Amino acid sequence: MFALRLLLSWLFAVFLIFVYVNATVHPLPDPPEGFVKLFDRPGDNVIFQTMANKTGVALLEPTGRVVVAVFELLLCVFLLIPASRRFGAALSALLMMGAVTVHLMPDILGRELPASMAVFESGTDFGRVFMLAVAMLAVSILLFFSHPVRKAPEIEDV
Repeated sequence: MFALRLLLSWLFAVFLIFVYVNATVHPLPDPPEGFVKLFDRPGDNVIFQTMANKTGVALLEPTGRVVVAVFELLLCVFLLIPASRRFGAALSALLMMGAVTVHLMPDILGRELPASMAVFESGTDFGRVFMLAVAMLAVSILLFFSHPVRKAPEIEDV
């Protein structure tokens, strides 16, 4: 049972790390325009620019985006190290609760995002980013409860 929990822990952690790294530095070829937190030009990130436009808080783009990206990369380090994985999973769950909450508020972000910040494109992402946030929240919670915790050996009295 310990080996199964350890395997699940690694699978969940690798999934979360892959998604966080993919969203912040995007190592995959041909990244979508406006969805890479650390390498988008100011005003080009779809999520944070939409929030800045709807709320009127200009600090969200690019400052808020960079802060969230650095926090996500820090989460990746916590998730990679088995000793801090539960802590990383708890922080990831809190971050994703915030993301899901923001997606459920149409005055701030909404479930469907514009496909890009280009003026003449009128498509949406059909809720893909929202569903990814929900999936990451679920995986973060599963990781928190499935990661095996080693108990300290008991000392016998003589």
